[in-house]
Amino acid sequence: MRHWQQTQRKKARIEIIPMIDVMMFLLVFFVLISVNVIPALGIKTQQPNSSQVQQLKTKDVQVVVTLGKENVIQVDGRDVELKDLSAAVKKKAGNADQIAVIVNSDKGAEVQTLVDVMDEIKKSGLGKVSLAARERK
Repeated sequence: MRHWQQTQRKKARIEIIPMIDVMMFLLVFFVLISVNVIPALGIKTQQPNSSQVQQLKTKDVQVVVTLGKENVIQVDGRDVELKDLSAAVKKKAGNADQIAVIVNSDKGAEVQTLVDVMDEIKKSGLGKVSLAARERK
């Protein structure tokens, strides 16, 4: 009678290191995708460059008014007509006494629209008006 040599069966093992690598890759992938999928409020603007940029340091409530290329005016990511601008800024500022309005204008926006926005803010007596700009390098 012939005896066949029985091979030793290896026990199945779960390799943990490759599994951790795959999980880290998936985590990084989903984090990067979720950052790009969530839309930002407002419109994208390319701010004009300036060599005289200063940090705005104030204790006043700051409200950002965005002015786009196609003369779109936004307060807090919502489109606003020029005639409703002061009411929208006051609503965003709440009950604050001192309001600092920052105009974030695209460098391709019309100058007349920028002047109209600043006039409307000044007429309503909202307070300080500042223009946002990038530092020229």
